[in-house]
Amino acid sequence: MTEYQILQHFPSWREAVRAAGLEPDATNVKLADEDLLQDWGDLVRKHRQIPTRNQYRREGRYSPGVFDRHFGPWSRMPSVFREFAQGKAEWADVLPLLPTTSPKQTSRNNSILADERPMAIQQRHRKLESRPTYGNPIDFRGLRHEPVNEDGVVFLFGMVAKELGYMVEAVQAGFPDCEAKRQIDAGKWQRVRIEFEFESRNFRDHGHSEDGCDIIVCWRHNWPNCPSHLEILELASVIKSLAKSED
Repeated sequence: MTEYQILQHFPSWREAVRAAGLEPDATNVKLADEDLLQDWGDLVRKHRQIPTRNQYRREGRYSPGVFDRHFGPWSRMPSVFREFAQGKAEWADVLPLLPTTSPKQTSRNNSILADERPMAIQQRHRKLESRPTYGNPIDFRGLRHEPVNEDGVVFLFGMVAKELGYMVEAVQAGFPDCEAKRQIDAGKWQRVRIEFEFESRNFRDHGHSEDGCDIIVCWRHNWPNCPSHLEILELASVIKSLAKSED
């Protein structure tokens, strides 16, 4: 059973643990800012450099999502830690490893970060030609922005396929795009045919045969009259569940 399957039935991993009659690990409950900053600083000291979000995920004691809730975007950690450690002798060796910014640069960086945050009401600007476009920021395991096309869907599925219980056998240019296997019982696996689409309705618009596919993997499910035998895997919902389990 995968983590994703569990989170379809419980609001969080902690609630699933309680439902199983066990007591969740209490070390991640109501963490103090000082505990988080000390662990972050210890990792800077260990590697003699600022850890990336993924590096901290692998080696730190806590989830990067906890830092987001306490301090904001991960990019703010050096300045947050500098303020915390200033004047403390035990961090004298770590402070020189942190980048320094002038007030002008800090103001500019804060402006950039504010522009990157999704906003309920946001001014639209003229699109510049010959420039790439990006989806909304998500910062999911190194993927900074939401997919904006089918290629992005393929990439994101590759990142989470194992957690969702899929073992990819082949990816091809023709229909269907992917052949995979998934476990249906103890010691038993079954082959499934997958078609990647940015939006589920594109499957219909592209004229694909409904009998030649088992699962549509998409970023957004927008096909309310989708045939019932076609399974829809909407990645926009999937990564919310996976990110929730990491927090």
